[in-house]
Amino acid sequence: MTAATAVEPGSGGRSRRLMPSRPVLVVVALAIVYVVWGSTYLGIRIMVEDMPPMLAAGGRFLCAALILGVILMARGGLGRLALTRAEVWSCALIGLLLPVLGQGLVTIAESGGAPSGLVALLIAAVPLWVLFYRVVAGERPKRTTVAGVLMGFAGLALLLAANGIGGDFPFWALLLVLFSSASWAFGSWLQPRLRMPKDAFVAAVYEMAIGGALLLAVGFAGGERFAPADYSLRAWGAWVYLVVFGSVVAFSAYVWLLQAANISLVATYAYVNPLVAVLLGWLVLSEAVTVPIVAGGAIVVAAVVLVVSTERPQRKTSSVKEPDHG
Repeated sequence: MTAATAVEPGSGGRSRRLMPSRPVLVVVALAIVYVVWGSTYLGIRIMVEDMPPMLAAGGRFLCAALILGVILMARGGLGRLALTRAEVWSCALIGLLLPVLGQGLVTIAESGGAPSGLVALLIAAVPLWVLFYRVVAGERPKRTTVAGVLMGFAGLALLLAANGIGGDFPFWALLLVLFSSASWAFGSWLQPRLRMPKDAFVAAVYEMAIGGALLLAVGFAGGERFAPADYSLRAWGAWVYLVVFGSVVAFSAYVWLLQAANISLVATYAYVNPLVAVLLGWLVLSEAVTVPIVAGGAIVVAAVVLVVSTERPQRKTSSVKEPDHG
């Protein structure tokens, strides 16, 4: 993929020529994803102290979808939310991969005792998984990229071994986070290859609505019960923060970025979020920052930096410079 070519959202995999549009919006959207998503791991950890994980996550995404949908209808009418059948199925698939398997499993893992900072470090492997899917699809990465991927998975193995086996929290919770990371990466890689709505915010509405409904269904089927009077103001505050900032603002920004910027650039959030999450977890919840967490996390983050920087498209040397989106 060159600096001037990307996958056209909703084109079924056809490439298009990127235009040098809205660079300021890309920077703003990246900053939102960097900072806000780094704080959501702390928000989830506080939320599940009182709230059942699947119902809390499902309600979060469903409410966020309603809020964003109302905003879009107020600005463009009900017709703005109209989709074709193919677009609905695409949004449903991404809703399963991102909100349900991506965020839902993280919520369960944190309710099972996984520290928010460690969860963020495991999620940092998303760009490594994205590269794995690209290789499976037939791409041939550079040797430096392969070395970065191997280094990243070695860091993940260290984090899992040192913090899961014989640790203070269940190993199954860390495995859930790892699967969540792989699911989120697959959804991120797959979305530009599906026939999605042209409006990224409309796509976000349907992805969150479908994902939220699935999470609620699974939660109720699994025996979770909604008892709002039993939840503390602290838990409610975390839930509201996750709805407004984690979902409406940051998730919408992320979905927009998947359509407006190169995936290598979007993937850089994965090595900023953990730093924010570990710092907040230590400051607010006094989560331990152990030597294995620092060592394993440093390896994962360094690997992600290496992979993203190696895979980032370069400007072509010609009389007319092509836009660099990575």
